[in-house]
Amino acid sequence: MNSISANLNIMIKACEKASKILIRDFGEIEKLQVSKKGPTDFVTNSDLKVEQIIIDELKKAKPNYSIISEESGIEDNKDKTNTWIIDPIDGTINFLHGLPHFAISIALKSNNEIVSGLIFDPIKNEMFYAEKDNGAFFNNHRIKVSKKNEMNDCLFVTGGKINSE
Repeated sequence: MNSISANLNIMIKACEKASKILIRDFGEIEKLQVSKKGPTDFVTNSDLKVEQIIIDELKKAKPNYSIISEESGIEDNKDKTNTWIIDPIDGTINFLHGLPHFAISIALKSNNEIVSGLIFDPIKNEMFYAEKDNGAFFNNHRIKVSKKNEMNDCLFVTGGKINSE
């Protein structure tokens, strides 16, 4: 496993704890309580519970960091140079419709720059995370941009060829 910062480790632990709610509630979607925030903007009790677990876990470790969260808004704390950014269910519409394509998203902004972030899909148990100067990872395996320069070198196409003219 690669070496990760203490802050990213806190984010991972918070996600793993909160994801248990999503896994449970995803199996009971017909029983979810849903509120409408806008024409195509919904919030579920799952959003609120997951967000609160994440906030509690992050605050336990870093009580002075500020927070921006989708459901609770902005919470300025003593440390305004470090801010957690939280979306408890990125893909709420999919979640509501029983489509297993949603994730928990958390980032850390430090001195007005995103320095780490993660996206965790609790249904597929897939975690993507990255840190400034440390690279990007998928389930603890480094990922990187391809060095291919031509589209035809990148894709396997059955029975055809991409024409780049």
